[in-house]
Amino acid sequence: MMRSRSKTRAFSLVELVIVVVIIGVIAAIAVPRISRGAKGAGQSAVRGSLASLRNAIDMYAAEHGGAFPASGTVNTEALLIDQLTKTTKFDGTEGTGPGFIYGPYLRKGFPTVPVGPQAGKAFGVEMTGTSPPASNELLTTKGWVYCWTTGEIIANTNDPDENGVLFDTY
Repeated sequence: MMRSRSKTRAFSLVELVIVVVIIGVIAAIAVPRISRGAKGAGQSAVRGSLASLRNAIDMYAAEHGGAFPASGTVNTEALLIDQLTKTTKFDGTEGTGPGFIYGPYLRKGFPTVPVGPQAGKAFGVEMTGTSPPASNELLTTKGWVYCWTTGEIIANTNDPDENGVLFDTY
């Protein structure tokens, strides 16, 4: 009686090496694209946040006789946030009820800064009366810098985007 041998099929070493090389080439192409996508997302987020903040500040000024938020005798971060996120009277006092017909200008509150050392941390606004506002990320943990005399606001970071443009110049 003859025994038949069953043939077992396995991958050869050459086939395995070819598969590993192909996977390596795909990874070499995909990884830089994914990391560029993450950097691009940060850029888009800071541009979007700045656009929202600047629009809110401009709308506040348009409805309050040209006065910027927190530009009165009290120039505090709390006042800026209240005036942009709550309803106000023409004179900028915030509250509810009759006469409080302006705002809120930011629907979801003040955003966190999406880039730099303070990315995603407590929003915080460094207040200044000097124009143009300058970033000062080493001396403060605040995410934004706002000039109450001109209504200018910037991201508080000296980091550049993927094109080498500093975020605080956006």
